[in-house]
Amino acid sequence: MQIAVVGTEEFVTGFRLAGIRKVYAVAPDKLVETIVKVMDEEDVGILALYTKDLEKLPPQLRTKMMESVDPVVIPVGLDEGDMRDKVRRAMGIDLYKSR
Repeated sequence: MQIAVVGTEEFVTGFRLAGIRKVYAVAPDKLVETIVKVMDEEDVGILALYTKDLEKLPPQLRTKMMESVDPVVIPVGLDEGDMRDKVRRAMGIDLYKSR
């Protein structure tokens, strides 16, 4: 499984430098089209995108993405939300849960 990143050139540059191979730098008008394409790729296990870009998507696509487990969608940005929930969704277990 691979990690994919979709967003502006400015957003994806750091991921590219970190060695992520599936990096899609897109203009705002191509964002939805690219996300739909990447979500259908069988080898993508995690899809990262900027939180603000996620908020701009149509509600139906945004809901589909946030409920997706293959790939797991990870919003990245200033307001990242609850990391515990993201880890639980990505791995299927709650690493923080005490016995």
